[in-house]
Amino acid sequence: MSENVPRLELLRFLRRVQEQQLQQTDRWIAQEEQREAAAARAARTRPPVDPGWCVSFGIGGDRKPLEVHVGDCGMAKHRKPVSQEQARRAMTEEGVEACAFCRPDTALGVL
Repeated sequence: MSENVPRLELLRFLRRVQEQQLQQTDRWIAQEEQREAAAARAARTRPPVDPGWCVSFGIGGDRKPLEVHVGDCGMAKHRKPVSQEQARRAMTEEGVEACAFCRPDTALGVL
C-alpha cells in the first residue's frame, strides 16, 4: 500500500505525527513544571512536620490561646506551632492551661 503513496506525502504525514508528539511532550513538561511549583509553594507554607509544641486557640473574634500541647497531640484544634520557650512562657506567665491529654507541663518541667 505504501508503494501507491508518494514519498513526499508520507514524509509530511510523519512530520504531523512528530508535531503532535512534540506538543504532547510540551504539555507533559508544563504539567510537571506546575506540579513542581505547587510542591515548592506547599513546602514554603507548610508548618514543620513536628513543631514540638503548639498552642490551640478558640474560635470567634477574640481567638484567645486555650491550651498548650505537645506538637503531635490530636486534641489540639486551631493550633499554632511555638518554640519550647514560648510554650513554657505561655503556661507560666500567660496562664494558658496545659492539655490534660498530652501533658506538656510534665514534658517541659512546669508543674
